[in-house]
Amino acid sequence: MKKQQRMEEILLSLKKCDFLSREQLQKIHKLGQDRNAQRVLSNMEEYLSHFLENRKKIYYLNAAGRELVQAEKKRTKNTQVNHYLMRNDLYIAKGKPSTWQNEVKITINDISLIADAAFISNKLHHFIEIDFKQSMAKNIQKIKRYKKLSTYNPQFALIWVTTTPYRKKKLQQLCEGLKIQIYLWEDLK
Repeated sequence: MKKQQRMEEILLSLKKCDFLSREQLQKIHKLGQDRNAQRVLSNMEEYLSHFLENRKKIYYLNAAGRELVQAEKKRTKNTQVNHYLMRNDLYIAKGKPSTWQNEVKITINDISLIADAAFISNKLHHFIEIDFKQSMAKNIQKIKRYKKLSTYNPQFALIWVTTTPYRKKKLQQLCEGLKIQIYLWEDLK
């Protein structure tokens, strides 16, 4: 019974997060040492698919897994995998907020944008942006929309995850005037 419950919880995590590394699954589900985690995930191969990314196993739901947890999104290996992994590391670091949602559309008056994720903590909306090899020009456009959004509703925090100290510093400068937190991906792992 306990094994069945753990399996369902792992499948639901994959439904929510799209892709998870073995290490992320170990943290979320307290799977213990690497060898035990490998055994647990190997026993679930009927419901999981995986591939290697930077010599790490990345898991996602196969057709049987999607059917079991009624997941509608079909995932396969793609170039955005590190984007998902960065977002998931922040989700874990923030304590897996129950209000967490991925790909949230925000529309107020004439402003419309899609945050990579969002959650509410202490009645404050937190919007997440993942900067993995995104052009700084695209980041600048998104920051402009967040600044315009803050003129209508200043009660939000913007959280960035990026890859280098240089990009972190640049994002801090560009976001001046907004309530922000910026993390390096390596610090979240």
